[in-house]
Amino acid sequence: MAPSFAVLARRAAVALATAAVLGTAAAPAAFADSAAPAAPSPSPAKLPAGLYGAASPEYDGVWRQSLALLAQDTVGLRPAASAVDWLTGQQCADGSFAAFRADPAKPCAAKTMRDTNQTGAAVQALAALGGHGDAVKKALGWLRSVQNKDGGWGSTAGSPSDANSTSVVIGALAAAGADPVTVTSGKGGKSPYDALLTFQLSCAAKSAERGAFAYQPKDGVLAPNADATAAAALGALGKGFVVAPAGNDSHAPIRPLTCKDEGKDGQGGDDRGSADAGARKAAARGADAYLVAQLDANGQHLLSAMPGAEDQPDVGNTADTVLALAAGAHGTAAQKPLKWLEQHAADWAKQNGPAAYAQLVLAAHATGADPRAFGGTDLVAALNATGPAPAAGQGKNADAKDKEDGGSGISVWWIVGIGLAIGAGIGFLLSGRMKKNSL
Repeated sequence: MAPSFAVLARRAAVALATAAVLGTAAAPAAFADSAAPAAPSPSPAKLPAGLYGAASPEYDGVWRQSLALLAQDTVGLRPAASAVDWLTGQQCADGSFAAFRADPAKPCAAKTMRDTNQTGAAVQALAALGGHGDAVKKALGWLRSVQNKDGGWGSTAGSPSDANSTSVVIGALAAAGADPVTVTSGKGGKSPYDALLTFQLSCAAKSAERGAFAYQPKDGVLAPNADATAAAALGALGKGFVVAPAGNDSHAPIRPLTCKDEGKDGQGGDDRGSADAGARKAAARGADAYLVAQLDANGQHLLSAMPGAEDQPDVGNTADTVLALAAGAHGTAAQKPLKWLEQHAADWAKQNGPAAYAQLVLAAHATGADPRAFGGTDLVAALNATGPAPAAGQGKNADAKDKEDGGSGISVWWIVGIGLAIGAGIGFLLSGRMKKNSL
Protein backbone atom coordinates (compact mmCIF):
# COMPACT_ATOMS: atom_id res chain seq x y z
CA MET A 1 0.00 0.00 0.00
CA ALA A 2 2.02 3.02 -0.61
CA PRO A 3 1.78 3.75 -0.34
CA SER A 4 2.20 4.32 0.25
CA PHE A 5 1.44 2.08 1.59
CA ALA A 6 5.41 0.49 -0.15
CA VAL A 7 6.48 -2.91 -1.30
CA LEU A 8 10.18 -3.11 -1.93
CA ALA A 9 12.49 -3.75 0.97
CA ARG A 10 14.12 -0.41 1.54
CA ARG A 11 17.52 0.47 2.83
CA ALA A 12 17.94 3.70 4.63
CA ALA A 13 21.37 5.25 4.86
CA VAL A 14 22.60 8.40 6.57
CA ALA A 15 26.34 9.10 6.78
CA LEU A 16 26.94 6.79 9.75
CA ALA A 17 24.11 4.25 9.62
CA THR A 18 22.51 1.86 7.21
CA ALA A 19 19.57 -0.25 8.17
CA ALA A 20 17.35 -2.73 6.38
CA VAL A 21 13.69 -2.02 6.86
CA LEU A 22 10.85 -4.57 6.95
CA GLY A 23 10.12 -6.11 3.55
CA THR A 24 7.30 -5.25 1.24
CA ALA A 25 4.89 -4.04 3.91
CA ALA A 26 7.37 -1.80 5.70
CA ALA A 27 7.52 1.94 5.61
CA PRO A 28 9.76 3.90 3.30
CA ALA A 29 13.09 4.87 4.78
CA ALA A 30 12.84 7.08 7.84
CA PHE A 31 14.88 7.84 10.87
CA ALA A 32 14.24 8.20 14.56
CA ASP A 33 15.07 11.18 16.76
CA SER A 34 18.69 11.52 15.77
CA ALA A 35 20.79 11.25 12.65
CA ALA A 36 23.72 10.15 14.81
CA PRO A 37 24.53 6.43 15.13
CA ALA A 38 21.40 4.70 16.30
CA ALA A 39 21.03 3.61 19.89
CA PRO A 40 20.48 -0.09 20.49
CA SER A 41 17.04 -1.09 19.30
CA PRO A 42 14.55 -1.85 22.03
CA SER A 43 14.08 -5.51 22.81
CA PRO A 44 10.57 -6.93 22.49
CA ALA A 45 10.27 -6.84 26.29
CA LYS A 46 10.90 -3.08 26.23
CA LEU A 47 8.62 -2.14 23.38
CA PRO A 48 6.18 0.64 24.18
CA ALA A 49 2.74 -0.30 25.41
CA GLY A 50 0.14 -0.03 22.67
CA LEU A 51 2.56 -0.64 19.79
CA TYR A 52 1.85 -3.36 17.26
CA GLY A 53 4.61 -5.78 16.33
CA ALA A 54 7.53 -7.34 18.17
CA ALA A 55 10.36 -6.03 15.97
CA SER A 56 12.21 -2.81 16.60
CA PRO A 57 10.03 0.17 15.62
CA GLU A 58 13.04 2.34 14.84
CA TYR A 59 12.38 2.59 11.13
CA ASP A 60 8.71 1.75 10.72
CA GLY A 61 6.89 2.25 14.03
CA VAL A 62 4.41 4.90 12.90
CA TRP A 63 3.93 3.25 9.53
CA ARG A 64 3.05 -0.19 10.84
CA GLN A 65 0.90 1.24 13.62
CA SER A 66 -1.04 3.38 11.17
CA LEU A 67 -1.69 0.49 8.79
CA ALA A 68 -2.73 -1.78 11.66
CA LEU A 69 -5.25 0.74 13.00
CA LEU A 70 -6.54 1.53 9.52
CA ALA A 71 -7.05 -2.15 8.70
CA GLN A 72 -8.92 -2.73 11.96
CA ASP A 73 -11.16 0.24 11.33
CA THR A 74 -11.80 -0.89 7.76
CA VAL A 75 -13.15 -4.27 8.90
CA GLY A 76 -15.37 -2.67 11.54
CA LEU A 77 -13.26 -2.89 14.70
CA ARG A 78 -12.56 -0.10 17.16
CA PRO A 79 -8.79 -0.09 17.80
CA ALA A 80 -7.60 -0.20 21.40
CA ALA A 81 -7.27 3.21 23.03
CA SER A 82 -3.68 2.44 24.00
CA ALA A 83 -2.79 1.78 20.36
CA VAL A 84 -4.33 5.03 19.18
CA ASP A 85 -2.69 6.94 22.04
CA TRP A 86 0.71 5.55 21.05
CA LEU A 87 0.26 6.84 17.51
CA THR A 88 -0.96 10.30 18.46
CA GLY A 89 1.81 10.56 21.03
CA GLN A 90 4.41 10.19 18.28
CA GLN A 91 3.42 13.45 16.58
CA CYS A 92 5.85 16.36 16.75
CA ALA A 93 4.62 19.81 17.77
CA ASP A 94 4.86 21.00 14.17
CA GLY A 95 2.47 18.24 13.06
CA SER A 96 5.00 15.89 11.51
CA PHE A 97 5.77 12.28 12.41
CA ALA A 98 9.12 10.53 12.50
CA ALA A 99 9.34 6.76 12.19
CA PHE A 100 9.75 6.33 15.93
CA ARG A 101 10.37 8.56 18.91
CA ALA A 102 11.68 6.57 21.83
CA ASP A 103 10.76 9.32 24.30
CA PRO A 104 7.65 11.17 23.11
CA ALA A 105 7.84 13.41 26.17
CA LYS A 106 10.88 15.10 24.64
CA PRO A 107 10.11 17.77 22.04
CA CYS A 108 11.17 16.94 18.50
CA ALA A 109 14.54 18.51 17.79
CA ALA A 110 15.66 20.11 14.54
CA LYS A 111 17.60 16.93 13.75
CA THR A 112 14.56 14.68 14.23
CA MET A 113 14.02 13.04 10.88
CA ARG A 114 10.47 13.91 10.01
CA ASP A 115 9.08 11.61 7.35
CA THR A 116 6.36 12.39 4.82
CA ASN A 117 5.38 8.75 4.39
CA GLN A 118 4.97 8.10 8.09
CA THR A 119 3.07 11.38 8.41
CA GLY A 120 0.84 10.55 5.45
CA ALA A 121 0.08 7.10 6.83
CA ALA A 122 -0.77 8.54 10.25
CA VAL A 123 -3.12 11.06 8.66
CA GLN A 124 -4.97 8.31 6.80
CA ALA A 125 -5.40 6.28 9.99
CA LEU A 126 -6.43 9.17 12.24
CA ALA A 127 -8.81 10.62 9.68
CA ALA A 128 -10.51 7.23 9.37
CA LEU A 129 -10.83 6.78 13.12
CA GLY A 130 -12.35 10.21 13.63
CA GLY A 131 -12.07 12.48 16.64
CA HIS A 132 -8.51 13.56 15.84
CA GLY A 133 -9.20 16.65 13.78
CA ASP A 134 -6.49 18.78 15.39
CA ALA A 135 -3.79 16.15 14.87
CA VAL A 136 -4.85 15.67 11.25
CA LYS A 137 -4.87 19.41 10.56
CA LYS A 138 -1.41 19.89 12.03
CA ALA A 139 -0.03 16.95 10.06
CA LEU A 140 -1.48 18.26 6.81
CA GLY A 141 -0.15 21.70 7.59
CA TRP A 142 3.35 20.30 7.97
CA LEU A 143 3.06 18.31 4.75
CA ARG A 144 1.92 21.43 2.93
CA SER A 145 4.85 23.38 4.33
CA VAL A 146 7.39 20.93 2.89
CA GLN A 147 5.79 20.50 -0.54
CA ASN A 148 8.39 20.81 -3.28
CA LYS A 149 8.15 23.36 -6.09
CA ASP A 150 7.23 20.62 -8.55
CA GLY A 151 4.15 19.90 -6.42
CA GLY A 152 5.40 16.62 -4.99
CA TRP A 153 7.15 15.28 -1.92
CA GLY A 154 10.27 13.32 -1.14
CA SER A 155 10.55 11.06 1.88
CA THR A 156 11.93 13.90 4.01
CA ALA A 157 11.68 17.67 3.87
CA GLY A 158 13.88 19.06 1.11
CA SER A 159 14.56 15.75 -0.61
CA PRO A 160 13.61 15.43 -4.29
CA SER A 161 10.07 14.34 -5.03
CA ASP A 162 9.42 10.67 -5.70
CA ALA A 163 6.37 8.81 -6.94
CA ASN A 164 5.82 6.81 -3.75
CA SER A 165 5.98 9.66 -1.26
CA THR A 166 3.86 11.91 -3.46
CA SER A 167 1.22 9.19 -3.76
CA VAL A 168 1.10 8.57 0.00
CA VAL A 169 0.55 12.29 0.63
CA ILE A 170 -2.15 12.46 -2.05
CA GLY A 171 -3.88 9.63 -0.19
CA ALA A 172 -3.57 11.53 3.08
CA LEU A 173 -5.05 14.70 1.59
CA ALA A 174 -7.95 12.79 0.10
CA ALA A 175 -8.61 10.84 3.31
CA ALA A 176 -8.83 14.10 5.23
CA GLY A 177 -11.26 15.67 2.78
CA ALA A 178 -8.87 18.00 0.95
CA ASP A 179 -8.74 18.08 -2.84
CA PRO A 180 -5.11 17.44 -3.89
CA VAL A 181 -5.66 19.54 -7.02
CA THR A 182 -5.93 22.66 -4.88
CA VAL A 183 -2.84 21.96 -2.77
CA THR A 184 -0.20 23.69 -4.84
CA SER A 185 3.34 24.84 -4.29
CA GLY A 186 2.74 28.57 -4.07
CA LYS A 187 0.78 30.97 -6.22
CA GLY A 188 0.27 29.47 -9.64
CA GLY A 189 2.32 26.48 -8.51
CA LYS A 190 2.17 22.81 -9.28
CA SER A 191 -0.21 20.31 -7.72
CA PRO A 192 0.78 16.85 -6.46
CA TYR A 193 -0.68 15.38 -9.63
CA ASP A 194 1.58 17.56 -11.76
CA ALA A 195 4.58 16.06 -10.00
CA LEU A 196 3.27 12.51 -10.05
CA LEU A 197 2.67 12.31 -13.77
CA THR A 198 6.24 13.37 -14.52
CA PHE A 199 7.38 9.98 -13.21
CA GLN A 200 5.40 7.98 -15.77
CA LEU A 201 7.18 6.43 -18.74
CA SER A 202 5.42 7.43 -21.91
CA CYS A 203 6.06 7.54 -25.63
CA ALA A 204 9.83 7.83 -25.44
CA ALA A 205 10.00 4.50 -23.60
CA LYS A 206 9.94 1.01 -25.03
CA SER A 207 6.39 -0.10 -25.71
CA ALA A 208 6.55 -2.77 -22.98
CA GLU A 209 7.54 -0.13 -20.40
CA ARG A 210 4.96 2.50 -21.24
CA GLY A 211 2.57 3.23 -18.43
CA ALA A 212 5.02 2.22 -15.72
CA PHE A 213 6.17 4.76 -13.16
CA ALA A 214 9.70 5.34 -11.97
CA TYR A 215 10.45 5.97 -8.32
CA GLN A 216 12.64 8.94 -9.28
CA PRO A 217 14.69 9.83 -12.31
CA LYS A 218 18.17 8.34 -12.16
CA ASP A 219 20.67 10.45 -14.04
CA GLY A 220 17.73 12.06 -15.77
CA VAL A 221 16.33 8.73 -16.95
CA LEU A 222 13.08 7.09 -15.86
CA ALA A 223 13.19 3.35 -15.29
CA PRO A 224 10.07 1.23 -14.67
CA ASN A 225 9.50 0.34 -11.04
CA ALA A 226 6.56 -1.86 -10.07
CA ASP A 227 6.50 -0.55 -6.49
CA ALA A 228 6.22 3.04 -7.70
CA THR A 229 3.73 2.02 -10.38
CA ALA A 230 1.31 0.42 -7.91
CA ALA A 231 1.57 3.42 -5.58
CA ALA A 232 1.10 5.91 -8.42
CA ALA A 233 -1.90 4.04 -9.82
CA LEU A 234 -3.63 4.79 -6.52
CA GLY A 235 -2.26 8.31 -6.28
CA ALA A 236 -3.33 9.29 -9.79
CA LEU A 237 -6.90 8.39 -8.84
CA GLY A 238 -6.70 10.33 -5.59
CA LYS A 239 -6.95 7.13 -3.54
CA GLY A 240 -5.38 6.22 -0.23
CA PHE A 241 -4.80 2.83 1.38
CA VAL A 242 -8.51 2.08 1.79
CA VAL A 243 -10.25 1.31 -1.49
CA ALA A 244 -13.97 0.62 -1.77
CA PRO A 245 -14.58 -3.00 -2.80
CA ALA A 246 -14.48 -3.69 -6.52
CA GLY A 247 -16.75 -6.59 -7.37
CA ASN A 248 -15.60 -9.53 -9.44
CA ASP A 249 -17.78 -8.26 -12.26
CA SER A 250 -16.10 -4.83 -12.35
CA HIS A 251 -13.96 -5.17 -15.41
CA ALA A 252 -13.00 -1.79 -16.78
CA PRO A 253 -10.79 -2.50 -19.79
CA ILE A 254 -7.07 -2.90 -19.24
CA ARG A 255 -5.75 -0.43 -21.78
CA PRO A 256 -2.04 0.25 -22.19
CA LEU A 257 -0.90 3.84 -22.40
CA THR A 258 -1.23 4.77 -26.05
CA CYS A 259 0.78 7.14 -28.18
CA LYS A 260 -0.77 9.08 -31.02
CA ASP A 261 1.09 9.90 -34.23
CA GLU A 262 4.13 8.11 -32.95
CA GLY A 263 7.34 8.83 -34.81
CA LYS A 264 10.19 6.51 -35.61
CA ASP A 265 12.08 7.58 -32.51
CA GLY A 266 9.22 6.58 -30.23
CA GLN A 267 8.23 10.16 -29.51
CA GLY A 268 4.71 11.35 -29.96
CA GLY A 269 1.66 12.64 -28.20
CA ASP A 270 0.19 10.28 -25.62
CA ASP A 271 -3.22 9.99 -23.97
CA ARG A 272 -2.18 11.55 -20.69
CA GLY A 273 -1.78 15.20 -21.62
CA SER A 274 -1.59 17.56 -18.66
CA ALA A 275 -2.55 16.51 -15.14
CA ASP A 276 -6.29 17.09 -15.51
CA ALA A 277 -8.86 14.52 -14.41
CA GLY A 278 -8.91 12.70 -17.75
CA ALA A 279 -5.14 12.56 -17.91
CA ARG A 280 -4.92 11.20 -14.39
CA LYS A 281 -7.36 8.42 -15.22
CA ALA A 282 -5.39 7.62 -18.36
CA ALA A 283 -2.18 7.51 -16.33
CA ALA A 284 -3.76 5.11 -13.83
CA ARG A 285 -5.06 2.89 -16.64
CA GLY A 286 -1.61 2.80 -18.19
CA ALA A 287 -0.05 1.92 -14.85
CA ASP A 288 -2.55 -0.87 -14.28
CA ALA A 289 -1.92 -2.24 -17.76
CA TYR A 290 1.81 -2.35 -17.09
CA LEU A 291 1.22 -4.17 -13.78
CA VAL A 292 -1.11 -6.71 -15.38
CA ALA A 293 1.49 -7.44 -18.04
CA GLN A 294 4.07 -8.07 -15.32
CA LEU A 295 1.66 -10.34 -13.45
CA ASP A 296 0.91 -12.32 -16.58
CA ALA A 297 4.61 -12.74 -17.30
CA ASN A 298 5.43 -14.02 -13.81
CA GLY A 299 2.59 -16.32 -12.82
CA GLN A 300 0.29 -13.70 -11.27
CA HIS A 301 2.83 -12.28 -8.87
CA LEU A 302 5.54 -9.65 -9.16
CA LEU A 303 9.24 -10.22 -8.66
CA SER A 304 11.56 -8.74 -6.09
CA ALA A 305 13.95 -5.98 -7.05
CA MET A 306 16.31 -6.71 -4.16
CA PRO A 307 19.84 -7.60 -5.26
CA GLY A 308 20.26 -11.35 -5.30
CA ALA A 309 16.53 -12.01 -5.03
CA GLU A 310 15.36 -10.93 -8.45
CA ASP A 311 13.80 -14.34 -9.15
CA GLN A 312 11.83 -14.37 -5.89
CA PRO A 313 8.17 -13.35 -5.59
CA ASP A 314 7.46 -9.92 -4.12
CA VAL A 315 4.38 -10.64 -2.02
CA GLY A 316 3.80 -7.12 -0.76
CA ASN A 317 4.10 -5.52 -4.18
CA THR A 318 1.63 -8.09 -5.48
CA ALA A 319 -0.79 -7.06 -2.72
CA ASP A 320 -0.30 -3.41 -3.62
CA THR A 321 -1.06 -4.27 -7.24
CA VAL A 322 -4.32 -5.96 -6.23
CA LEU A 323 -5.25 -2.74 -4.42
CA ALA A 324 -4.34 -0.63 -7.47
CA LEU A 325 -6.38 -2.80 -9.82
CA ALA A 326 -9.40 -2.66 -7.53
CA ALA A 327 -9.10 1.13 -7.33
CA GLY A 328 -9.16 1.27 -11.13
CA ALA A 329 -12.36 -0.83 -11.24
CA HIS A 330 -10.43 -3.80 -12.61
CA GLY A 331 -12.04 -6.22 -10.19
CA THR A 332 -11.86 -9.17 -12.56
CA ALA A 333 -8.17 -8.57 -13.27
CA ALA A 334 -7.46 -8.36 -9.53
CA GLN A 335 -8.81 -11.85 -8.88
CA LYS A 336 -5.85 -13.79 -10.29
CA PRO A 337 -3.15 -12.12 -8.15
CA LEU A 338 -5.58 -12.22 -5.22
CA LYS A 339 -5.85 -15.99 -5.54
CA TRP A 340 -2.06 -16.20 -5.68
CA LEU A 341 -1.86 -14.18 -2.46
CA GLU A 342 -4.37 -16.46 -0.76
CA GLN A 343 -2.09 -19.39 -1.52
CA HIS A 344 1.28 -17.82 -0.76
CA ALA A 345 1.03 -14.81 1.55
CA ALA A 346 0.38 -16.30 5.00
CA ASP A 347 3.98 -17.19 5.84
CA TRP A 348 5.22 -13.86 4.50
CA ALA A 349 2.79 -11.95 6.66
CA LYS A 350 3.71 -14.01 9.73
CA GLN A 351 7.37 -13.13 9.20
CA ASN A 352 6.77 -9.44 8.53
CA GLY A 353 4.20 -8.63 11.18
CA PRO A 354 1.39 -6.11 11.53
CA ALA A 355 2.00 -3.99 8.44
CA ALA A 356 2.03 -7.13 6.27
CA TYR A 357 -1.20 -8.43 7.78
CA ALA A 358 -2.76 -5.00 7.37
CA GLN A 359 -1.68 -4.81 3.75
CA LEU A 360 -3.40 -8.12 3.01
CA VAL A 361 -6.53 -7.09 4.94
CA LEU A 362 -6.79 -3.94 2.83
CA ALA A 363 -6.24 -5.90 -0.40
CA ALA A 364 -8.94 -8.38 0.61
CA HIS A 365 -11.33 -5.57 1.49
CA ALA A 366 -10.74 -3.84 -1.85
CA THR A 367 -11.66 -6.99 -3.78
CA GLY A 368 -14.63 -8.02 -1.68
CA ALA A 369 -12.78 -11.04 -0.27
CA ASP A 370 -13.13 -12.13 3.35
CA PRO A 371 -9.99 -11.19 5.32
CA ARG A 372 -11.11 -13.55 8.09
CA ALA A 373 -10.92 -16.51 5.73
CA PHE A 374 -8.06 -15.65 3.43
CA GLY A 375 -6.52 -18.82 2.05
CA GLY A 376 -7.21 -20.54 5.37
CA THR A 377 -5.89 -17.65 7.48
CA ASP A 378 -7.85 -15.22 9.62
CA LEU A 379 -5.84 -12.11 8.78
CA VAL A 380 -7.81 -9.97 11.21
CA ALA A 381 -7.19 -12.27 14.16
CA ALA A 382 -3.52 -12.57 13.23
CA LEU A 383 -3.19 -8.79 13.03
CA ASN A 384 -4.96 -8.28 16.34
CA ALA A 385 -2.63 -10.78 18.01
CA THR A 386 0.40 -8.57 17.27
CA GLY A 387 -0.75 -5.83 19.65
CA PRO A 388 -3.47 -4.74 22.05
CA ALA A 389 -6.86 -6.28 21.34
CA PRO A 390 -9.40 -3.95 19.74
CA ALA A 391 -12.60 -3.20 21.61
CA ALA A 392 -15.05 -6.03 21.04
CA GLY A 393 -18.21 -5.35 19.09
CA GLN A 394 -17.45 -1.73 18.24
CA GLY A 395 -17.63 -1.15 14.52
CA LYS A 396 -16.36 1.83 12.58
CA ASN A 397 -19.89 3.18 12.21
CA ALA A 398 -20.47 3.26 15.96
CA ASP A 399 -18.88 6.67 16.18
CA ALA A 400 -19.99 8.18 12.88
CA LYS A 401 -21.22 11.26 14.72
CA ASP A 402 -17.83 11.59 16.35
CA LYS A 403 -16.21 11.48 12.93
CA GLU A 404 -18.43 14.27 11.73
CA ASP A 405 -17.88 16.43 14.80
CA GLY A 406 -14.26 15.49 15.41
CA GLY A 407 -13.17 16.90 12.11
CA SER A 408 -11.36 14.81 9.58
CA GLY A 409 -12.52 16.99 6.71
CA ILE A 410 -10.02 19.81 6.17
CA SER A 411 -10.45 23.04 4.28
CA VAL A 412 -7.56 23.88 2.02
CA TRP A 413 -7.40 27.49 3.17
CA TRP A 414 -6.50 26.17 6.60
CA ILE A 415 -3.76 23.93 5.18
CA VAL A 416 -2.22 26.80 3.25
CA GLY A 417 -2.34 29.08 6.28
CA ILE A 418 -0.66 26.78 8.71
CA GLY A 419 1.76 25.63 6.03
CA LEU A 420 3.02 29.17 5.59
CA ALA A 421 3.16 29.66 9.34
CA ILE A 422 5.35 26.66 10.08
CA GLY A 423 7.19 26.45 6.79
CA ALA A 424 9.99 28.79 7.81
CA GLY A 425 12.94 27.43 9.71
CA ILE A 426 12.40 23.75 8.99
CA GLY A 427 15.85 22.58 8.13
CA PHE A 428 16.32 18.87 8.55
CA LEU A 429 19.20 16.66 7.57
CA LEU A 430 18.31 15.03 4.28
CA SER A 431 17.72 11.34 4.17
CA GLY A 432 20.12 9.18 2.22
CA ARG A 433 17.22 7.02 1.16
CA MET A 434 18.22 4.79 -1.67
CA LYS A 435 15.89 2.86 -3.90
CA LYS A 436 16.25 0.59 -6.87
CA ASN A 437 14.83 2.21 -9.96
CA SER A 438 14.21 -0.95 -11.90
CA LEU A 439 12.25 -4.13 -11.61
